[in-house]
Amino acid sequence: MMGYGYGMMGVFGMIIPLLLIGLVIYAIVKLSQNGGVNYNSHKGGSDALDILNQRFANGEISEEEYTTKKEMLRD
Repeated sequence: MMGYGYGMMGVFGMIIPLLLIGLVIYAIVKLSQNGGVNYNSHKGGSDALDILNQRFANGEISEEEYTTKKEMLRD
């Protein structure tokens, strides 16, 4: 009677660790692209300024409120 022996165990014994290594590498690549924290973005203030400009252009805030908030963002 012929069993699976070490031949099948060897195949599965190699596939599982390779899959785990591949999964870890995939997760690292995905997190480094855009899923993780983006430390290269230094324009956080300009995003807020863009939103402020858009709100002023849409008439959502007054000119006085716009200038006050604009000065606060630039400081």
